[in-house]
Amino acid sequence: MAKIDSIQELKNPNFIKPIEINYTQKGIQKKWEAVLSHDSVAILLWHKEKDSFVFVKQLRATVLNKNKTNGYMYELCAGIVDKNATNAQIAKEEIFEECGFDIPVKNLQKINTFYTSVGISGTLQTLYYAELNEDMKINEGGGLQDEEIEVIYIPTKEAKEFIFDESYQKTTGVMLSIYWFFDKIKKEK
Repeated sequence: MAKIDSIQELKNPNFIKPIEINYTQKGIQKKWEAVLSHDSVAILLWHKEKDSFVFVKQLRATVLNKNKTNGYMYELCAGIVDKNATNAQIAKEEIFEECGFDIPVKNLQKINTFYTSVGISGTLQTLYYAELNEDMKINEGGGLQDEEIEVIYIPTKEAKEFIFDESYQKTTGVMLSIYWFFDKIKKEK
């Protein structure tokens, strides 16, 4: 079980930069505290042979700080856009690193790009969809180096119940993408 040991002011951040935004709205000067951070990609993965969605479960210190007893989140496979590569290429790499599947970039279907964390950072996330099969599985996934990522399969027939079951801590991206799947993909099958 994970626990918070301490919280301190961030002196030399690696991935974010706290800023103050000064702006004028309706003739009134205002300030807003914000954080500059990387845009991201996220991928809804659906395993054809298992008729299941593939998610990752990992510890998020921010959630642990809020919840105190459970910081583990059910999430889409995702990653930050922090290198000179296309979003689709980064998505492909994240699928391999986190979930162990090697898929061609051409198999990624873009769903949409939208803003996230608008109150604090206003980053963009590009959401993709990809179908998987066992032939694409190269390893068990789990992330890189000290990442501890568990690959989770949620059967398609249980997915609608899953998205509204609050006992599973999950992101809004999980909920949105499953809704999209049933609205767009499942209608076609």
